[in-house]
Amino acid sequence: MPNALIDTAPDFSQPIAVLKHCHDRIRKQLTTLQNLLDHVPQHGNDAQAQQAAHSVMRYFNQAAPHHHADEEHDLLPMLHATATGEDAAVLQRLAPEILAEHQQMDSLWHSINRQLTHIADGDAATSETLLSPQDVHQFSTIYSAHMEKEETWIAPMAKRIFNAQQMQQLGAAMQQRRGISA
Repeated sequence: MPNALIDTAPDFSQPIAVLKHCHDRIRKQLTTLQNLLDHVPQHGNDAQAQQAAHSVMRYFNQAAPHHHADEEHDLLPMLHATATGEDAAVLQRLAPEILAEHQQMDSLWHSINRQLTHIADGDAATSETLLSPQDVHQFSTIYSAHMEKEETWIAPMAKRIFNAQQMQQLGAAMQQRRGISA
């Protein structure tokens, strides 16, 4: 019997729910990143800062690239192949924006990741190793708007127009990408 007190991720038979769960985890990591902006100047690269930095780095270096690949290699191409009429028009407008945002976020992440490495390693804080509020703000702003766009337009479209076989195909591709056996 599952424990209702434990927050568990949906399984890959519900790929759109998995993508939404990823967004929820991204939001938590963005909050941790914001918290580090206040914490490090006051407490330096202490154990809490190091643990938080490791957590954010682990997520955005491992899970986030899978999430972007899910959208770029599976979700969006499957939507392009299936969408018609107004859905196709919405997708035509949003897909290039989503892909461009992935590139922007990846570029910003590389800069933030370098900064977090100093924190995670416990390096003595200097002005060069502190987390840039501008980078964090821009990264969080782009990611938040990006997720809102996907949750408002892309996920509902997929839920509405994909049949059970397409959902299974999407879920299987996502599961395989993560090296999880069926």
